Amino acid sequence: MRKLFCLTGLVLFLVGPGVGAWAKSPLIEIVALSHWPVQEALKPVREMLANYSGEVEVVETDAESREGVTRLRSLGLKGHVPLAVLVDGDFRALLPGGRPVKFVGFPANANSPMGLSGSWSAADLENVLTSKLR
Repeated sequence: MRKLFCLTGLVLFLVGPGVGAWAKSPLIEIVALSHWPVQEALKPVREMLANYSGEVEVVETDAESREGVTRLRSLGLKGHVPLAVLVDGDFRALLPGGRPVKFVGFPANANSPMGLSGSWSAADLENVLTSKLR
């Protein structure tokens, strides 16, 4: 076991932390209800994420599936959660300037006839994403 540890340390030393080819792409998880108006509200998020094809990994899970319910509970989210977007496993983030944001519930200006509008936007998500890609 000790030899493996030393070998791993040597590889890490030789590669170094600044090698971009070894950098892990940010993971975006979308856990959402699979029906309208949630899917309509996610359109701007999906359009924005399409601009980062190949730079980020996107995984979507139906919030009503066993996996979705388990994932939301593992985050401490209970009750009716129409959608949550996670960046590298967390729905909480700091925007440039230090303002905290939670990517839970409907985004702001969701264009829903039901008037559903939250406190975060696709632009907020993009700001967090671009800071991870730097």
